[in-house]
Amino acid sequence: MTVGGFSEKRLVRLRDRLERHVDSGFVPGMTVVLARHGEVHVEATGHLAFEGAGSATPMATDTICRIASMTKPLAAACAMTLVEDCTLRLDDPVDDFLPELAGMRVLADPAGPLTDTVPAKRPITLRDLLTFTLGTGMIFEGPIAEALDGVGAPPPDEWLARIGAIPLVHQPGERWMYETAADVTGVLIARATGKSFGEALHERILDPLGMTDTAFCVRTLDRFATAYHHDRNGVVEDAPDGRFSRPPVFEAGGGGLVSTADDVLAFASALSAGGIHRGERILSRPSVTLMTTDHLTAAQKAVSGFTPDYFDAMGWGFGMSVRTRRTHLGPSAGTYGWPGFYGTAWYNDPAEDLTAIVMMQKAHAGDQTLPLWNDLWTTIYQAIDD
Repeated sequence: MTVGGFSEKRLVRLRDRLERHVDSGFVPGMTVVLARHGEVHVEATGHLAFEGAGSATPMATDTICRIASMTKPLAAACAMTLVEDCTLRLDDPVDDFLPELAGMRVLADPAGPLTDTVPAKRPITLRDLLTFTLGTGMIFEGPIAEALDGVGAPPPDEWLARIGAIPLVHQPGERWMYETAADVTGVLIARATGKSFGEALHERILDPLGMTDTAFCVRTLDRFATAYHHDRNGVVEDAPDGRFSRPPVFEAGGGGLVSTADDVLAFASALSAGGIHRGERILSRPSVTLMTTDHLTAAQKAVSGFTPDYFDAMGWGFGMSVRTRRTHLGPSAGTYGWPGFYGTAWYNDPAEDLTAIVMMQKAHAGDQTLPLWNDLWTTIYQAIDD
C-alpha cells in the first residue's frame, strides 16, 4: 500500500530511525514532513525538551524551531519581490541603498595584511548578494577574521558600516563565500522598502503564505523547542526563554528566524507550485526559476566552498543550493533547498515531486556531511514506491 507514492511498509524504517536518535539521547525529539503527489506524511517522535515543561510536550508540525540558515531562501524570495516591482534590479549596483559598500577595496592577497589592497573591479550587485559572490563571507582565520572578531550583531547600520570599512577578500563575482551576503540582503531590503527587514519579510512573504509562526522572535514559548549543545548531550545551548524570546537588535537574513514545519511547508509548496499559494501568486514563475537554478560557473566552483570538492555535485541558486547530479540514494539533480545550524533542513525535489522537511534542535546538527543525514535521506528515498 502506498501513501503519496511512498511504501507504508518502508516508511516504518523512517520512524525507526527517528526513534533511534531520540532513544539514544541525541535529541529529545524530531519531526519529518514529506509532501508528495498532493499528500502529506508526518513522522514526529519525542518531545520539545529533555527536562522541564517541554519534556511533556510532544514534537509536532507546529513545534517552533530555530531554522537558522533556512532563513536565507526566505530573504532571497523577499528580495525577488522587490525585483518584480522594479524597486531593485539584479544587475544594478547596490551603492544607492548601501553606500557603505561603494568603492570597495579588495585584499591583494586574501591572506595578506588589511593595508595591502587594490580597487574593486566593479560595484557589488544584488545578483552578487543572492549568489553569495559579493567578495566576502564566513572566514575562520586570517586578517579579515581577526578584524571581524567580536563584531557580533550591532544595529544594521552600524554592522554594515563595519563590513564596509574592511576590504573584500576577493573581487565581486569571483567566488562563492558563505553567510555575509544574506545578512547584507536583509539590510538592503530594509533600506529599499523603508521598513525593518522583518516588517518587509512579513508583508511580502510570510503573511501572504500564512506563515504565522515564522519571525525573528518567539511569541508562543510553550511550543518552542529547546536547543542543545552539539557535543554534550543534554546540555542546553539555548532555552525557550533565551535569545529568541525577545526581538533582536539585528534581524539577520543569514539565519535569524524561527519557524515550524507547517510554515516551511507553505513556503516550499509555493515554490513547487511556481510561486502560487492557495490560488494567490506570491512570486512569479520566472522568479522561482531564477531562485532554483544553479548560477555558479565552473570557474567559481573550482575556487569556492568549504572543501575542495564542495561543489562537485552542487551549485547555488538565489539563497539556496541546487543539486547538479544525483550521487547517492537521495536527492535528484535539480533538488533545491538548504539546512540550518540546529538540525533543520528543507529540500524540494522536482523530479520526484517531493518536499522533505526535517526539524530538530541541536547545534551543528544541520551539517549535511554528518552520517545521520546520509541515513535520513537514504531512508526517505528508499521508501518511494512508484
